[in-house]
Amino acid sequence: MPDLPFVRPSSRRKQASGRRRCGEVPVNAPRIRDRGRGRVCTVDHVADSPAPGGTPRYRQLARHLAERIVDGEFAVGSALPHEQELAAEYRASRGTVRSALASLAERGMVAARQGSGWYIRSSRAHHGFAELRLFAQWARSKGMRPGGQVVASESAPADAHEARALRVPVGVALLRVTRIRSLDERDVMVERTAYAPWLAEFVAAIPDDEPSVVAALADRFGIVTAHAEHTIDAVAATSADARLLGVRRTHPLLRMRRVSFARDGRAMELGDDRYLPGTVAFRVHSSLTRSPLSRTTAHGSETAHGSETAAGGKAPERDAP
Repeated sequence: MPDLPFVRPSSRRKQASGRRRCGEVPVNAPRIRDRGRGRVCTVDHVADSPAPGGTPRYRQLARHLAERIVDGEFAVGSALPHEQELAAEYRASRGTVRSALASLAERGMVAARQGSGWYIRSSRAHHGFAELRLFAQWARSKGMRPGGQVVASESAPADAHEARALRVPVGVALLRVTRIRSLDERDVMVERTAYAPWLAEFVAAIPDDEPSVVAALADRFGIVTAHAEHTIDAVAATSADARLLGVRRTHPLLRMRRVSFARDGRAMELGDDRYLPGTVAFRVHSSLTRSPLSRTTAHGSETAHGSETAAGGKAPERDAP
């Protein structure tokens, strides 16, 4: 069964080019069930399928299913609709649905039971690399309102540190962008990013109010962040940090530095993110095969063991491999 243009069945958000109507049902209209109200609804045809090289459909479907789970539409321990039902609901092939469910299983949200389908394991995802890079998506999954504002953007020559990290000559022009990130209208992070010359024109084409530059690069231009190197430590706020975050100079901040790379190995960006204490913490889960890094709230709301730490009010948490 070929995949049709993607339609999200949730009634909670409007589609950019499609709209859901409940009540009167035109003859032969595509139908889905409004689980929250028990009504049969229709979905206008959505013609904007993902652009070539953009986000794969199974990832879109997985993202929307995850939102429905986080929103409480499916209770922990309950069964999801069968794959065939989801395929009809989303107008997707069963293969696409199966790939989406497998993605959610990797994140610890669902599990398959032989002979009885898929069940909800948790309403909280164990975020992997993609979610770590998507601040806005992570915030929404925690029930918080993400925000952001570009406070500075300039073309400037690369210094020695930037040149080494981005593998470019010293003095070559880079795009430097400084953003303030907020949670529930409270400024919590200063994000400073230097973009490699080959990427600068794409970033410059993205509106300043775009919630996620990473997602926009993938969705609009097919430029995907394949891997990154992260360094996390604690630093004292500089005068610039203090002014932007409204704290005193030398106030402690949690810093995450990163260098991101594209699929072809080219360096994309050099980032320096500085968080207020008590807002977020990072958790590392180690195993013999993989050690993903995930973001969690500073109060440890999604962690099973709440040990104390210095940087975010909590201590590094070690999960048994």
